[in-house]
Formats: sequence, C-alpha cells, structure tokens
Amino acid sequence: MTSSPEPTPSPARERRQRVQAAETGMAVLKGLAHLGGRSSLTALSAHVSESPAKVHRYLASLMEEGLVLQDAASQHYYLGTEAIQIGLAAMRQADPIRAAEPCLIRLRESLEVTCFVAVMGNKGPTIVRFEEPGLPVTVNVRVGSVMSMLWSATGRAFLGLLDESRVLALAEQELGDATPDMRAQLDAKDPIGELRREVRQAGCASVKDTYLRGISAVAAPVYDYAGRVSAVITALGATGGFDPAVDGPIATAVRREARAASTLLGAAA
Repeated sequence: MTSSPEPTPSPARERRQRVQAAETGMAVLKGLAHLGGRSSLTALSAHVSESPAKVHRYLASLMEEGLVLQDAASQHYYLGTEAIQIGLAAMRQADPIRAAEPCLIRLRESLEVTCFVAVMGNKGPTIVRFEEPGLPVTVNVRVGSVMSMLWSATGRAFLGLLDESRVLALAEQELGDATPDMRAQLDAKDPIGELRREVRQAGCASVKDTYLRGISAVAAPVYDYAGRVSAVITALGATGGFDPAVDGPIATAVRREARAASTLLGAAA
C-alpha cells in the first residue's frame, strides 16, 4: 500500500512560514546584541524565550551569513563582521537633527509651545531646528542662535550632562563675565557644580525668567549610541502660561520625546 504524498503548502502559508522564520532569526540576532554582543546558547535561548535547539539552528544560519561567529574556546556566540558593518553603516547615518524633527512637531502640536533642537557648536549650544505653534511666543532666538551655557535651559542641559572640557570652559567664561545680578541667580559657593547636580538629578534643565525675561523653558538631552549627549530638545513659552517644573507635564513630555529621539540614534533604553 502506497502512502499518499504530502499536500503542497499553499503560497500564502509558505509566505507566513518565511516571515515567521525571518522574525525568529531577527529576534535571535537582536537578543545577542541586547546581551552585549556575546552570549552562551543557554543565556540567549532564555533571553528570546525559545528552545536551545531552535536557537542553535538559527545561529547556524546566521553564522553562514557572517552575522554571528562562535568562540572556539568558550563556545559563546558573538556578533560577526557583517553585523558590525551593518552597525557602522547605521551609525554613519545617525543624525540627531533628523531624529529630533518628529519629536519637535509632536511637542508643538500637543503642547502648543515653541520648541527647538540645539547641538554644541564652537561658540556654545546652537539652535539648528525650530518649530512654532499657531500663536508663537515672541522670542529673539532662531536657527543659528547661540544659547547661554548658564542661564538658558538648553545650555544647562549640555552643562549638566555632557562631560567635555570646552563645555566647562564656556560656562566658566560666562560666569566670569556675568553681572552681580546674574551671579545672584546661581549658588554662591559652587555655581557651576550645583547647576550640574540639579540637571543630573532631574534628567533635564528648567529655567524661569533667567535668560529671557518673561520666558520659561525646559530642555532634555538626546543621547547617541555611545551614550553621549549629541543634542538637546527644548520647549519654551511665556512664563504666565508655561509650567517649567521638572516633574510637570511639559518637562515630562520633553523628556519622553528626547528619549524617543535617542532610541532612533541607537541609545540604550
């Protein structure tokens, strides 16, 4: 008695199987990356919630493509040359301005505030993208404007979270040129150090009538794949209708959008 042949899978089923296989393969590759780029089979299987036998099959396929390699001594798997090339290509095209643009639009539309993204230039924090609501607040800053290191929320965010000698040098220069009234706004014993501690504790910077009279602002950092501050997103508005509290809704939204931009640049969650 002859057995009947297995039914031929339908094209739709074959497509689903290919998609599922690709999804599992990508989950294994991303799992390896999330574990630091190197892992044992046991740890990786647990991380992706799949059996070791199944993960091993996918690792074998990834090794054939040069995306994964295996250490002969420890038997651990690690990211291969092809994976590194993909990562390098992604890093070369990572642009904090492009990553922040949709974040600015969401802030403008949801909060109806003026917002911008700034990067560190030779002379200080420099605005590179600017968004205004339908009824903008009149402020004398635009694309290309250089912000204060000590009295703007943007500058304070860079000062508190970007460890670079030029940032400290710019802050010290501003402090030396400040009037007594301006210095009185800062801590008397350790003006720069106290500012940095406040920003680090809050994860953002906030000002009220310090840089522009009648204007308040909050600013949060955008991190790149290396964990370095590459830009700062700032929202500002007229002091009377703008809540600059670091635990308020505006600061919460700005931090959330800065994290979204950071994720696009490959920053760790």
